[in-house]
Amino acid sequence: MNASVDQLWIWLQDVPDPEIPVISVVDLGIVRDVAWDTSALVVTVTPTYSGCPATAVIALDITTALQGHGVKDVRIETQISPPWTTDWLSDAGRKKLNAYGIAPPSPSGGPEACPQCKSTALSKISQFASTPCKAMWRCDDCLEPFDYFKCI
Repeated sequence: MNASVDQLWIWLQDVPDPEIPVISVVDLGIVRDVAWDTSALVVTVTPTYSGCPATAVIALDITTALQGHGVKDVRIETQISPPWTTDWLSDAGRKKLNAYGIAPPSPSGGPEACPQCKSTALSKISQFASTPCKAMWRCDDCLEPFDYFKCI
């Protein structure tokens, strides 16, 4: 089956990130390219960082999803240059992160507001949180801790 590239992107939009399932691998910006190479489909992926433990799971999830739509031969290629950046997050992805309780990256290097109460009175608890690409912050008003997706 040779689906159109546009259709493939639509299907990939339904593949969640295994560490943050509310956001797709497309919204996360790690799917860099989708192209047919003779009869095989080549999906180019840039992990959020080179040692990301979810890389193998992401490749399997992408392959499984596309094969579920009838694409028989899927090849995942990892591209680490240029390195992934939070600039590749889609606007929809940023909104999904915030709604899920994870503050999206900010050019200031810290969260702009608490994802729960929107207060700007914030304190950093730890440079690392549930995954290495996030930091742990706390709102000084509602006292809720939350993850902040670090700028990379």
